[in-house]
Amino acid sequence: MMDLRSLVGLPAVLLLFGVVAVFAQTAAPSPVCETKNGTSCEECLMIVTCLWCQKTKMCITYPVSTILPPHALCPLNDARWGRCWVNFQSLIIAMAVVGGVIIIAFLVCLFCCCKCEHIGSTRFDAKMERRTNKMKGKQEERKAEMKMRHEEIRTKYGLSGSNPYSKFS
Repeated sequence: MMDLRSLVGLPAVLLLFGVVAVFAQTAAPSPVCETKNGTSCEECLMIVTCLWCQKTKMCITYPVSTILPPHALCPLNDARWGRCWVNFQSLIIAMAVVGGVIIIAFLVCLFCCCKCEHIGSTRFDAKMERRTNKMKGKQEERKAEMKMRHEEIRTKYGLSGSNPYSKFS
């Protein structure tokens, strides 16, 4: 089981892995790593193109043609690269966990943003509907006031009631 101390150097290892991948493609393989056989892991990994196999205690040039070292060369649990305390197996597990957490966080953020946007538009629609209803209410009040005023004018001048000329139209 990995603890927090083993995850602290993980970003540095990942960065180092990316840098080595770039340099490994441009630089020709050199037999420098094989000269470090019989030394310690720390001394072997001072050269970034080297891979230390814990089981055989050998310093090997990292096989850049394959992303991960083949099992015949060195088992993943015993392969060390970048740091002596990080093996490839735990590196792969940690990268999968971090990748999964990032994907889940992205999906949660996407869901929250879409949901909040929908809630915001619902609020905006409700606000616009209230505003429209308020304007309609005021317009109906003004219409009723105008009708009352017209009726008052008609009664004042005696125009209310039936119009004797309305039968001719």
